[in-house]
Order: sequence, then C-alpha cells, then structure tokens
Amino acid sequence: MTWLEAVLAFAVAILAVLLYRQFREFRKLRHWASQPRLNDPPEAEGSWGEVFNLLHRHRRALLKRRRELAQLMVRSRRGAQALPYGVAVLDADYRLDWCNDAARDQLGLDPERDRGQPIVNMVRSPGFVDYLRAADYSEPARVNSPGGGRTLSLQIVSFGDEEHLLLSQDVTGTERLEAMRRDFVANVSHELRTPLTVLAGFLETIQDLKLDAGRVRDYVGLMAPQAERMKHLIDDLLTLSVLEHAPAPPTASRVALRPLLHNVRAEAEALSGGKHRISLEMKGDHDLLGAEKELASAFLNLASNAVRYTPAGGEIRLRWQSAEDGGEFSVQDNGIGIDAEHLPRLTERFYRVDRGRSRETGGTGLGLSIVKHALARHQAALGIDSVPGKGSRFSARFPAARLAPVAQRVAGLG
Repeated sequence: MTWLEAVLAFAVAILAVLLYRQFREFRKLRHWASQPRLNDPPEAEGSWGEVFNLLHRHRRALLKRRRELAQLMVRSRRGAQALPYGVAVLDADYRLDWCNDAARDQLGLDPERDRGQPIVNMVRSPGFVDYLRAADYSEPARVNSPGGGRTLSLQIVSFGDEEHLLLSQDVTGTERLEAMRRDFVANVSHELRTPLTVLAGFLETIQDLKLDAGRVRDYVGLMAPQAERMKHLIDDLLTLSVLEHAPAPPTASRVALRPLLHNVRAEAEALSGGKHRISLEMKGDHDLLGAEKELASAFLNLASNAVRYTPAGGEIRLRWQSAEDGGEFSVQDNGIGIDAEHLPRLTERFYRVDRGRSRETGGTGLGLSIVKHALARHQAALGIDSVPGKGSRFSARFPAARLAPVAQRVAGLG
C-alpha cells in the first residue's frame, strides 16, 4: 500500500466514524421526537447537543402554549355556560360545533349528537330559516321555541374565519309584558274616550245652541257623572302606580282594625243607599301591621264590589277573624256570582266579566288589581270562591308575621 492509499484509507475511516456518529445522533433525535410525552433531551456533544436543547425549548414552549389554549378554551366554555342566554358555535357552513346548556334547553340541541349537523336541521322555524337566508344579522329574529310555548330571540354574530355564534334568549316574559302594556294603553284610551266623547258632545251643544238656564243645568248634571268617572279612573291608576313602585309597607306600624272595618262598612252602606243588608263580624284579638291606607283601599274595594254586583235586597257579610297562625278578612255576598272561567283573570287590569254592568255601577276595572297589589305588599293572599246565581266570597289571608295583639285599653279612657 502506497503512502497515498494509506492516507485515503485513514480519511475514509475517519469519515465513516463521523458519519456513524451523525447517524447515531440523528437516530436519537428521531426517537426522542417521536415520544408522546415531553422527556429530557438525550445527551449529546457539540452542535448536536445545542440542537437537542434548542428543539427541547421549542417543544416545551409549544406544549405550554397548547396547555394555555386548552385552559383558555375551558374557561371560555365555562363562561359561556354561565351566561343567561344560549350560545351555539357554528362553522362557516352553519353547522353546529358546540353549544351551552341554555342553548340545549331553548333550542333542543345536543352538542354530542348534533355536532356537525346544519343548524337549520335542529331549528326548523321558518322565521329563522328566512333570517339565515337574508344574511342580515344586524337585528335578532323572534321565533317560537322548537318545543313550543316560548318566544326566543335569535341572533347570528360572526367572528374569526367565517365562524359564527348563534345567541338565543328567552323573551317570553318580555313579550307578555309588551302585550300587557299595549292592552293597558288601549284599555285606558277606551275607558277615557267614552266620557270625553259625552262631555265634548254636551259642551258643543251648549256652545252652539241658545239654551235656557234650566236646560243648561240639565246638561251639566249629565256631564258631572262622566267627569266623576274619569276622576275615579285616574285616582285608581295613580293608586295602582304607587302600590307597584312604593317601598314595602312597614312591619312595625300598627293598623287598628276595629275602626278601619267600621269605616269600610259605613262607606259600603253609603254606596248601597240602603238597598242591601250589610253586617260586620269581628273575631280575634289581633290588629294588622302595615300601611293603613293600602289596607283600607283593599278592604273597601272588596266591599264595594260586593255592593255593585249584588241585586237590591241582597245580603253582604264583612268578617274578620284571627288566630295565632294568621288572620283573614272576607266579604261574602249572595249576588249574581261569577263563572269559573273568569276567576283566574279577575285581578287583571280592566278585566270585566260584564263591561256594561261595571260601567253602570261606576267600576273602573282596576279595583281587584289594586287589592291584589296591596295584599301582596303585606304578604297576604287573595282568595276567590264564587257560584253563578248564588254569590261570591272574596278573602284576604294574612300571615302570622303581619298580626299584632290588640293594644289593651287603659281603664277609664274608653
């Protein structure tokens, strides 16, 4: 072997050793990188050690970032679960990816079963389908819930790379309140229009015709009841507004029931004009705690209703009884009675069983609403029992917390 061949053989041997070491380090790298869990990098010298350490740092940073994103997703979903309205995540094709419990309840979705399904397959309301087709999501759509019985507000919010959120909110209560507001405005307008029309007609007649003083007095006499009717309506509206928005009545203010109920009886007799037999019975040694004006208004409304709906010659019984477990004020009559179908709605504003009779007797249609609110503010419950043709019984039941023993009178002071 020549000198040159020996040098070449040595160089080849050195190169083979280097290549072997590189291949060995590469095999270490491939084996380490293929591990499912993050382990310490293998021992290596020189540049390979630097490469292992650099890759290890990058892999560790990547796994840390993945853990942070996973935790962020968990927190985001927990936050979405806590929201009071439904949240459903949709992809670019409006297919379900995930939803919270509120969306499950309101829209009938199942995040496992329905994942990947078009949202219109689960929410089949024509209004919602038209809403998606129009692609104008600036305002929500109002639809009925899939199960029925509820009104939902649905709105699409786009985010990210053509992904979407479907937000749902149960607005059944809001819809009901809006309907009540519309009915209230319509009823007030209707109740005021009739007396105003009568007043305007008489005023126009008085202005346009030359009438003698006696005729004018007759017209004014016909106008007065209409003005009084409007005054009663406005007074009842103001009373109802105060009951709805005033602070709760005090629990330390004593209301002496004996004089209050005697006044209620006296006013009921004045309204009756001697056409009814009105009696008052009191059992129990308790007064009430609360607002005297509110309780007087509630009791008088119950008594006056009995007078209005009991024919002449009928009997009306006012009764108070109390014990340690509570007290009850009741008004019982043998009047015309009320059909069972009307009983659940009697406390609605302006609800009347017989509108014509109510107007003839001076009712505003707000009396039982006032009673309901006044009693509720005293933790009392209104009970109604009635049989058509036989009469009605209205009762106000108070809890023991609203009772106070009657104050003892000092001897010699009456």
